[in-house]
Amino acid sequence: MLQTSPRLRDVTLIAPAHKAQPAPGLVVDRPFPGPALDQLDPFLMLDHFGPASIRPGDAGGLNPHPHRGFETVTIMLEGAMEHHDSQGNRGVIRPGGVQWMTAARGIVHAEYRGQELVRQGGTLHGIQLWVNLPGRYKMNPPGYQDLGPERIAQVPVTGGVVRAIAGEYRGVAGPASTFTPLAVFHVRLEAGGKAQIPVADRWNAGAYLIRGAVQANGRPLQERAMAVFADAGGDIEIAASAPSDVLVLAGQPIGEPVVSWGPFVMNTREEIMTAQRDYALGRMGSLPDRA
Repeated sequence: MLQTSPRLRDVTLIAPAHKAQPAPGLVVDRPFPGPALDQLDPFLMLDHFGPASIRPGDAGGLNPHPHRGFETVTIMLEGAMEHHDSQGNRGVIRPGGVQWMTAARGIVHAEYRGQELVRQGGTLHGIQLWVNLPGRYKMNPPGYQDLGPERIAQVPVTGGVVRAIAGEYRGVAGPASTFTPLAVFHVRLEAGGKAQIPVADRWNAGAYLIRGAVQANGRPLQERAMAVFADAGGDIEIAASAPSDVLVLAGQPIGEPVVSWGPFVMNTREEIMTAQRDYALGRMGSLPDRA
């Protein structure tokens, strides 16, 4: 029987990252939302921070702040970050680890440089995603998933591995629990490596080049840029000509109105106003600033 090659999705857009400042003193590279790409439903935002050189004693991070209506996903590449939240969750995210926080009806959290990193100095480098929640889940209780690197399976591919954080790759399921069908894969390839990633029909999909040199379905992709693919069924093929790290995102669109204000993402303006009021009244909990 003749073997046929998998059909590859067309690349419809290349969205370079632009500089953004989500908090004073914190500058990130952000391919979306931005001038070229508003969102990749169900993914709302991708922020790429670092690599930044941290000197010994150089503490920093984000003091307590609220979220409602979505999830934050922090993927640590180098260094370490500490998580604290108003639900009592604590965790240290180290290289290869992932923190998946469900803000849902409201949470206050803080993210600080890891104490060991502050003591010794080093490099801080990672990704933070915002993942939308359908309206029916936006007022669910908050949640927290601490996914250490030992929990994330590495599936071998030609000249590299695919780390399945969420979703399933070649029968291997990622450890993250999600509210809608989606996939988050960290693809690590050496020069000459190649990964083929099937994506369900009508799912949105994109590939972000963290570092290296790759072609995404035959299109060259520059560092810190996102390739967006057509939503017709087909595969994503990542081929590397240098050691590379690529984040592949795919998911079933939620298809609901998105109304956002700062740290809140809801479906209507009225829901945003309610979130502002609830936070002001302390209904999302509280967390003291780090001493």
